Formats: sequence, structure tokens, C-alpha cells
Amino acid sequence: MNTQTGIGSRVDHQHFGRGVIVDTASEFYIIWFKSQQGTKSISKDYDGLKITDEVPAGEAGAAEAITIADIEQALSNILDQRLHEMQIVPIATRWRNGTMILKPGDSTLQSKELPIDTFFHKIIMVRDRLRVMEQKINAHKVMTDDDKVDLEQYITAIYGSLTTFNVLFKETHHQFKGMSGKE
Repeated sequence: MNTQTGIGSRVDHQHFGRGVIVDTASEFYIIWFKSQQGTKSISKDYDGLKITDEVPAGEAGAAEAITIADIEQALSNILDQRLHEMQIVPIATRWRNGTMILKPGDSTLQSKELPIDTFFHKIIMVRDRLRVMEQKINAHKVMTDDDKVDLEQYITAIYGSLTTFNVLFKETHHQFKGMSGKE
């Protein structure tokens, strides 16, 4: 690898995949890898690292201004936005501030009361984690398409099992949708 390779250069690592050099030192590069969602220090003479788009060292430009702190801040902002998006799913008005009562069949045992808003928040978390799982399955590099379809069918069936809770959603586009009987 060329010791004159600069910040902003794109690389391909045999184990970590594609990345971008975000800092350099005398004997190694600090590279942000998408697959790792973070940085790794890689020796400049490592044979398993190939340059795919080189920016010469010291070349003035926007790439030189990018630091690890900039990348961390950008990721933090994106995560904050995503988490905020997940929290704006509104509960149906009639259930707001309501209480869910779980009453055991054995009358000697005590009932459990749970705010519906808390229960609804847990349902939203399950839904959002299922969506992330779907994205990870679809983006998986090693799984075959048949394996992906098989796992997707399980996730769709899980959504179908959760349709009971659709009554809690204010807006129908947020609701769970399972498999229909039509193929």
C-alpha cells in the first residue's frame, strides 16, 4: 500500500469489507468500516487492504477535514433521529392514560395493573426490533436468498400474531400486517 495514501481514500479489507481512511499515523491507518460501524487501526503494509479510490496524502479538500469525532457525531445524530422517529407512533386516543388489568384465574392471587401506554411502548419496541432484524437479514452477505425468504416468512408470521394489538394504534399505517391467505 502506498504510504502517500491520504484521508478520505476508500479501501477494501479482506475481513471488514469497504471502508474510508479517517486518519493516518506513521505506520497505520485508522479506517471506518461500515460492517463494523466503527474504526479499526490497520497497518499500512497489510496485504489484505486494497485501495479502491485513492486521495493523495496532504491533498487539500473536504476529505482532510473529516475526523473520527466528526464521524462519531454524525452517527450519534443519525441514531438520535432514528430513536426519535420510533417514539412518535401515537396510541389511539381512547387508550391514552388507560390501565390494563391482568386478572389470574385463581381468585386468591392478586391482579396486575399496567398502564396501557407502557404496554404500547413495549409493543412498538418489538415492532421496531423486528424491522431492524428484517433489514439485517436482507443485507446479510452470506445467507442465500432462500434462507432470507425463509426467515422473512417467520417474521411475517410474527407480525400476524401481533395484529391483535392493532386496536392500540391511532394510525393504521403503523399497525402490524401479517400474511394474507392469498398467494
